[in-house]
Amino acid sequence: MEVILLEKIDSLGGLGDKVRVRPGYARNYLLPQGKAKFATPENIAEFEARRAELERAATEALAAAETRRESLTGMVIEITAKAGGEGKLFGSIGASDIADAVTARGVEVEKREVRLPEGPLRQAGEYEIQVHLHADVDADIRIIVTGEE
Repeated sequence: MEVILLEKIDSLGGLGDKVRVRPGYARNYLLPQGKAKFATPENIAEFEARRAELERAATEALAAAETRRESLTGMVIEITAKAGGEGKLFGSIGASDIADAVTARGVEVEKREVRLPEGPLRQAGEYEIQVHLHADVDADIRIIVTGEE
């Protein structure tokens, strides 16, 4: 199934690219989220008419992500959790806990933007966490998990 991308999608393409994707991916994700349209002649003509508007919106989104990255760069977040004698946490620190802690510090971050490639944090210590703000913008923050008995 061919679609026209209305915004940049990681590992798929950029604004205005005509790409071939699986029908389920298009029907269940790209089309309902407004990230793409079917590549029909009518939709291609409509896209070309709106191209400047969409490019301006993409530029504004990138600028907003850059601003958020500047405020996140060098940020150190301390999270306290109950832990055993060896530093193993009772439970874990997940993406939502990290997003809530960063938001409490004044920078709006959503759970889906926090990247934990090794899964939730289950041990006390220091961690470098990546926050994916935009397709082209990532920020690194330091999380310090301290255990309390």
